[in-house]
Amino acid sequence: MAKTPGTGETVETSGRRLRFGVLIALALLAVLGLRLVVIQGVDASGHASEAMEERLRSVTITPERGSILDSQGRVLAASVDRYDLVADQRLVKDYRAWNDETSEMEDVSLDDSLQELSTVLGIEAGELKDRMVGDRPYKVIVKRVTPEVKEKALEIGIPGLLAEPVSERSYPNGSVAGSILGFLGGDGTPLEGLELSQDERLSGTAGERSYEIAADGVRIPNAEFSETPAVDGQDLRLTIDQDVQWFAQEAIAEKTESYDAAWGNMTVMNAKTGEILAMADSTTVDPADPTATDTLFWRPTSLTQSYEPGSTGKISTFATALEKGVSPTDTWTVPNKQEFNGQVINDSMPHDTYDMTTAGIFTRSYNTGTVQVAETVEDQVRYDYLKQLGVGEHLDIGLPGSNQGILVDPSQWDSRQRFTTMFGQGYTQTTLHLAQILQTVANGGVSKDAQLIDAYIDPDGSENVVPEAEGTRVYSEETSEEMLRLMEGVVELGTATPAQIPGYRVGGKTGTGEAAGVGGYNGYTTSFAGVAPLDDPQFVVAISVHRPQGDWKTWQVEDTAAEMLSYLLTKYNVPPQDQEPQNYDVFPDEPQKRPW
Repeated sequence: MAKTPGTGETVETSGRRLRFGVLIALALLAVLGLRLVVIQGVDASGHASEAMEERLRSVTITPERGSILDSQGRVLAASVDRYDLVADQRLVKDYRAWNDETSEMEDVSLDDSLQELSTVLGIEAGELKDRMVGDRPYKVIVKRVTPEVKEKALEIGIPGLLAEPVSERSYPNGSVAGSILGFLGGDGTPLEGLELSQDERLSGTAGERSYEIAADGVRIPNAEFSETPAVDGQDLRLTIDQDVQWFAQEAIAEKTESYDAAWGNMTVMNAKTGEILAMADSTTVDPADPTATDTLFWRPTSLTQSYEPGSTGKISTFATALEKGVSPTDTWTVPNKQEFNGQVINDSMPHDTYDMTTAGIFTRSYNTGTVQVAETVEDQVRYDYLKQLGVGEHLDIGLPGSNQGILVDPSQWDSRQRFTTMFGQGYTQTTLHLAQILQTVANGGVSKDAQLIDAYIDPDGSENVVPEAEGTRVYSEETSEEMLRLMEGVVELGTATPAQIPGYRVGGKTGTGEAAGVGGYNGYTTSFAGVAPLDDPQFVVAISVHRPQGDWKTWQVEDTAAEMLSYLLTKYNVPPQDQEPQNYDVFPDEPQKRPW
């Protein structure tokens, strides 16, 4: 058998191997051909789609978060342009770039580019490399850089490095209205206040941008491109007046500090519409740094903290009695201590037994006389009026955390509670409830729901104004007029003389209620609700100070209410009225000035 020279291999063996090799080659060609048929014929579109998916990149377009404005259109919260720099680590590598000086493409070292990026971002080059090099398709390199930093970073041209727009909130007035506005978390998640409750309105709808990239991570010019635009969020315009809010915060903080109290709050309301002009706390959270403030003050305490109102609760008691037929000038014999169905009721300080008018009892806030007046009305009727005034109900003003207070049905009142509810004990309410009650009386007996949001403003500027509540009549106009005169007596002759304002008729009611703690009552809440001017009520102010220190007989918050009302009357150009007080007499006969 013939052999191949130098190998000892037969020609026949060599031929077999050659034929075997040819067969293998033909088989491979057949497989490749079949695969080509499948790719180009049977599933051409599918494979083209896979290739496109590998080249296609999608970026979420973040909508601009709506601003929060005060009643005059001044910005309380707004978004500023910031960017997250992100990388597709699979594309981050050495690359080629055009050199304008040489007019040629040049090789660029990734290390050199990272060194340049390090200078822009203020991050060490080694740390940048750890963040950017790897096999992850999405890695956040740095968050919330300014537009200027973003531009400088992208100009370097590192493949795979992209910028995603994000929203960062700015609160230009610091802590002014902070507990109302709320705040966002570090990742942009709404956590408190209007930022949370109105997030759906503020946040808008995200869009998407898709485009093709080459192997080096650079977008392919004139390649497929699509975009679904983002829809920016709506702006909120509030009823809050920035200046009034600031003044109220300063005033209540000073008063609370003077009594070393746990907290204080103030609600200022438009008497005719129920619009909230201010809702202030003694301590206010700065939305830019919320962790610096106790969580109690992350929400308005006027909305979240309920307490037994004490004698401010007599507003509803006397208004209901007047509505049911009691006259302001009816006469009552009022001792310092009196027994009612086995329950002994005392006044806060000893006094002589007096013959007094209904108005006089309210002026001096005597509990014994109050019970006599309230006994003319059935328990269920008093309860029903309290419910109509909002006590025991959530007051929805568009904020989270509303405290409805506690008001149980008369069927659950014990033998003493039926009396204590007459003078503001045995149930709880918030300062917002107190403001709402006084608003009803000041508005001729018509209750308007408290309102915080005035309008939603679309990105194109179209305004969607929140309709003013129609209002619910609770008391007659006659009853309301009589109650305003009763409250004027409190300011002129009673427990709230520091609330007087020269040139204006002012009405109000003081209150001091026991504060519940662990194991029972262990403190007090002192309060005042005032309205001015009485000839045409414009403003309602409700103030509460919780657990003030010192002698209760020295506490007064009506002077702070007078400061607030004086500011409002001046700011909104309400002219003084040359009118004498129209309060009722305290006693049915002279003298009117007698020992307390």
